[in-house]
Amino acid sequence: MRRLIGNLNGKAKWMGTVVLLLTVSAVAQTTEPEVVKPTRLILVSIPDRRLALMEDGKVLKIFSVAVGKESTPSPEGTFTVKSRLANPTYYHKGTVVAPGPTNPLGTRWVGLSEKGYGIHGTNAPKSIGKAASHGCIRMGQKDLEELFTMVKLGDAVEIRGERDEQIAEVFGGVPDATVVATAQSSAAAAGQAGGL
Repeated sequence: MRRLIGNLNGKAKWMGTVVLLLTVSAVAQTTEPEVVKPTRLILVSIPDRRLALMEDGKVLKIFSVAVGKESTPSPEGTFTVKSRLANPTYYHKGTVVAPGPTNPLGTRWVGLSEKGYGIHGTNAPKSIGKAASHGCIRMGQKDLEELFTMVKLGDAVEIRGERDEQIAEVFGGVPDATVVATAQSSAAAAGQAGGL
């Protein structure tokens, strides 16, 4: 028996009647393929008054929205989805409106990382397509409820105040000439600086 175990495992040692194996079997290390999360982006064009839900650079859906009016503009920049609430309660300067048909937020709230701003429904559906909100992005109820099922916490939100090439590509039309000229000037300056 001692010889059989020794032949099977050349490093086995007998210690009385107990066999102590010193060989560690090599286990093939397999790595699971890295799961890449889809990159979702909510892209809002203030001048177009439209919102696109994109995933991995592809447009999934485009919706009409209302944006901030001149006195209370929508914030511009890159944000993230920080909260998602069904049937939210509306709070504004001493006013509280419970969930229901008179709630200015409608049936859903998608809160942004910019405190106090979000994407929500409305009790004024005729405002969609206009600059009419206090800065939030308003959507029709059906559209918002559809979007709500498609977005997750942490998704990126970009709100743009000017038509650049990406906005023109996503929503159609042409970019604002000033934005294109500025981008071309910046690229030319970067090229000159890079040659030094």
